[in-house]
Amino acid sequence: VVGDLAGFCAASYMRGIDFYQVPTTLLACVDSSVGGKTGINISEGKNLVGAFHQPRAVFIDTNFLETLPPREFSAGMAEVIKYGMLGDAEFFATLCEEEKLEPSGERMEHVIAHCCKMKAAVVSQDEFETAKEGGRALLNLGHTFAHAVENTAGYGSYLHGEAVGLGLLLAARMSERLGMLGAEDVFKTESVLKKYGLPVKLRESLDIESLLNAVKRDKKTVAGASRFVLMDGIGKGVVRSDIPENLAREIFLTAF
Repeated sequence: VVGDLAGFCAASYMRGIDFYQVPTTLLACVDSSVGGKTGINISEGKNLVGAFHQPRAVFIDTNFLETLPPREFSAGMAEVIKYGMLGDAEFFATLCEEEKLEPSGERMEHVIAHCCKMKAAVVSQDEFETAKEGGRALLNLGHTFAHAVENTAGYGSYLHGEAVGLGLLLAARMSERLGMLGAEDVFKTESVLKKYGLPVKLRESLDIESLLNAVKRDKKTVAGASRFVLMDGIGKGVVRSDIPENLAREIFLTAF
């Protein structure tokens, strides 16, 4: 939140001044501090007001991670898991099979660097998210569901990473329903989310119509068509804009 707000102010003041990112949460380290997206939430939807404004540099000190409450560290792991699901099946398998990552663990620095490199590679090909297919939108795997949950539940009810974790599971289930992902991969997704203490169900029921309306207001919507980032197998993200509302409704209801 601090990085997004500071970046948005830096983008706006005098039509843009230099700024640096010094992320102190895992989620910011692997995701929001890298790539130049800045913005704020409004009642209509998440990140609907913002700008593309690249930081001059990003300084990451992994010692900060040891100051995080467990819930915040878990929220950051949702974005780590996301990178494996959208673009690196081997990395995803490592997260599923190897010992649980800890804030002070020696592996964290390498994991963060790997995630940053993956994001930088995607952003460098589509900095302003204008690609008609794939591109930067792939980084939003699970986020169409997540943003709807955050907006409907009220910002702050779920940490962003908690909503993303649930969104990853719903994206996996939708991918399975469309014949693009196997049941075993859906099971692995749910298992690794549980491993890191991320929700696989809503804490309490939300109004389904409000969730679907929030999807329609998502910033990835193009010409009135909602776009979902799904998987054609673990490690291969795809953007689909042909998802019927009834399927979206059905998948949301699996989280109730």
